[in-house]
Amino acid sequence: MAEKQKKYEKPKNRRGTIRRLMGYLMQYRYWLLLAFFLTIGSNLLALVGPMLSGYAIDAIEPGKGSVAFGRVFYYAALMVLLYAVSSVLSYLLSVLMIFISRKVVYQMRKDVFDRLMDLPVGYFDTHQTGDIISRISYDIDTVNTSLSNDLIQILTTVITVLGALAMMVVISPGLVLIFAFTVPLSMVLTRMITRKTRPMFRLRSQKLGELNGFVEEMISGQKTLKAYCQEANTVERFDARNEEAVETYYRAEYYASVVGPTVNFINNLSLSLVSVFGALLFLAGKMGVGSISSFILYSRKFSGPINEAANIMSELQSALAAAERVFSMLDELPEEADRENALTLTRAEGDVKLQNVSFGYEKDALIIKGLNLHAKPGRLVAVVGPTGAGKTTLINLLMRFYDANEGSICVDDREIHDITRASLRKAYAMVLQDTWLFQGTIFENIAYGKENATLEEVTEAAKAARIHSYIKHLPMGYDTVLTDDGTNISKGQKQLLTIARAMLLDSHMLILDEATSNVDTRTEQQIQQAMRKLMEHKTCFVIAHRLSTIQNADEILVVNHGEIAERGTHAELMAQKGFYYQMYRAQFE
Repeated sequence: MAEKQKKYEKPKNRRGTIRRLMGYLMQYRYWLLLAFFLTIGSNLLALVGPMLSGYAIDAIEPGKGSVAFGRVFYYAALMVLLYAVSSVLSYLLSVLMIFISRKVVYQMRKDVFDRLMDLPVGYFDTHQTGDIISRISYDIDTVNTSLSNDLIQILTTVITVLGALAMMVVISPGLVLIFAFTVPLSMVLTRMITRKTRPMFRLRSQKLGELNGFVEEMISGQKTLKAYCQEANTVERFDARNEEAVETYYRAEYYASVVGPTVNFINNLSLSLVSVFGALLFLAGKMGVGSISSFILYSRKFSGPINEAANIMSELQSALAAAERVFSMLDELPEEADRENALTLTRAEGDVKLQNVSFGYEKDALIIKGLNLHAKPGRLVAVVGPTGAGKTTLINLLMRFYDANEGSICVDDREIHDITRASLRKAYAMVLQDTWLFQGTIFENIAYGKENATLEEVTEAAKAARIHSYIKHLPMGYDTVLTDDGTNISKGQKQLLTIARAMLLDSHMLILDEATSNVDTRTEQQIQQAMRKLMEHKTCFVIAHRLSTIQNADEILVVNHGEIAERGTHAELMAQKGFYYQMYRAQFE
């Protein structure tokens, strides 16, 4: 039990979370003001009912056996009318709150997604995709439910409780003293329980996010999972995470469910005391039957909302925990802003220099150490080396996905920190080993990075990437719709499409990070020949494992342990009989 308690986070700033939620709501302050008036009108009309009921009961004269039916029907009809109008106002209030919550959730989800677009690549390297999706979907939906339902309930509770209390004071101030004991008791118990459950609901949201992340991870890796016959092991791991999620869900709901019955018991106790002392006052001739009946009805209206408010405390705790997770993502620091005097890179020549560059994802573990590199315009520079040598990290630095710890990187003799990120990245066309296609037509996928691209331009790029013939034989040609991530075409074809996308861009530098690993050697050579023609007077960086495909590179950099171990052409490196020579012999022998 002690270990489980350690897992609960210390309660965070609840007031700050509520204040931020109110900030979203206050954008629609006039609609909220209308909702407030509808709430007041609906509840005040409903509060008149018990008083009219007492008047109708007083129309009965005990002992005489006579009933003033005219008065009874009058008050009964008035009650029906007031309750009907109250119901209509309540319906309009519900519709209005759904409208407001929809607006708030739309804005909140938009803010989260906008922030995701501004976050650095490092954030996505350290956070599970499933957890991010959970925050933008499940957590915001939880907030939506709370705003559309619980907020109405809270407003109704406040108005009904205050109105009922005022009416009870008018009828019998003495009987109201009963609630001076029961109400504080229920408030103290509710506060004690909610203080205990708040961190549980936060942990529940966290565990559900982790479960979503695991499921997303396993679904995306189904082929690998099945290839290694890991179904049973994966089920066990899922069961463990599922058990954690269910356990945290159960514990939060279990302790929260204690609130309702506890408050309900105290309210029923107050009703019993009202009945006893009301009877004594009647015998003393200080209260009539109608007044006692009205007081009891008001006591139910007074205690009922308090009981309902206690029941929705668990939902409120869940909503606050979800809102905290959403706001924590909104509070993530975006990419560092461009310098004030940063220039826009318009016509890059492609002269790239790295001087004494050192970098590590963790400061104590450098991956690249004192790297020097000069890629002249129009040259094809190949980067090779063993796994973990820092090849992909080099690309991350060139694109400013990460900033170097030391040293400088220049493009056309301008330090990249003096260039806007957007213009720097637009100066590169990049194709990664992990291809990314979205659900849309082949034309839309190829034209993704270039606005207003024509069919002729797209076709030319597809021809250069050796994918045009395949597209032409599809039933819908370039209008063929790709399913999610292009699962209806092969991996090699996906890579050719992403290469065509890169070729279409009017960029002056090209980065290929293992971009042809899923195509055959002959096709790769054809692509490189076409690429050289397209990339005349442009700089091209190629990271490759298959050394046979980079023999025509203008310069080959052999990276090992974050440093350039060797550099030169293929022939020069083979003549040196060093590290590159050993790698080449290892591949072909």
